Amino acid sequence: MSNPTFERIQADITENPVVLFMKGTPVFPQCGFSARVVQILSHMGVPFKGVNVLEDMEIREGIKSFTNWPTIPQLYVKGEFVGGCDIVMEMFQSGELSTLLNEKGVAHKAEA
Repeated sequence: MSNPTFERIQADITENPVVLFMKGTPVFPQCGFSARVVQILSHMGVPFKGVNVLEDMEIREGIKSFTNWPTIPQLYVKGEFVGGCDIVMEMFQSGELSTLLNEKGVAHKAEA
């Protein structure tokens, strides 16, 4: 059985190297956790697509079942689910996020 919401989510993560499903937009995040992930990606110079789940209830609920992950934000790199705010923050601090981006061929600024 086809699921149009899952298909839209899949299209977003297939067509964009880095996608952040978040509350609000990259310019105006509407929750602290989403804002933190946006700050990390911006700091690293990673181009990404922000998907505002507040504008679309189907995506907001659908993304949780799509990944079987209960919270927003959710970060995808090259179609692979990376995690939410805590995981992204830990990976950023340990250097793992930079390594992952390198492995996936996603351009970003080198860590200072």
